[in-house]
Parts: sequence; C-alpha cells; structure tokens
Amino acid sequence: MDRSVKSFFRRSLLAITALSLLSLAQAAPAPWYWWSSKTSDARICAQTSPGDGWEQGKKAYLDARCSIEKN
Repeated sequence: MDRSVKSFFRRSLLAITALSLLSLAQAAPAPWYWWSSKTSDARICAQTSPGDGWEQGKKAYLDARCSIEKN
C-alpha cells in the first residue's frame, strides 16, 4: 500500500476516534433536589446536601426553585 494512502487512513481513523470521544463528553448540569430537615419542618431546594441533618427528596428537578421535574 502506498505511504500516502496509509497516512490518509491513519489520519481518518484518528479523526473518527476523536469525534466519537467528543460526542461522549457532553456535560449536563447537576440536578436539584428538595432537602428536608431531620429536626424541623424546613425544606430547601439545592443541588448538594446542606449537611448531615438533611434528607434528600426522591424527585430530581432542573431549576433552583425545584419546580421543573427532570424526566
């Protein structure tokens, strides 16, 4: 096989591999959850736990007001 043909196939394979890996690297924002206090009736909407005294709700949300449910 000609050297230029091998080089073409090698570059093509590298480009296809790079594009495939880039399509896998799509980041999405973290979901929001209702967090309920274990010691009072307080609830807050947050992406991460506010501390040890809080329990995470089961539903995930897309917004900071926990009003749009994540499918």
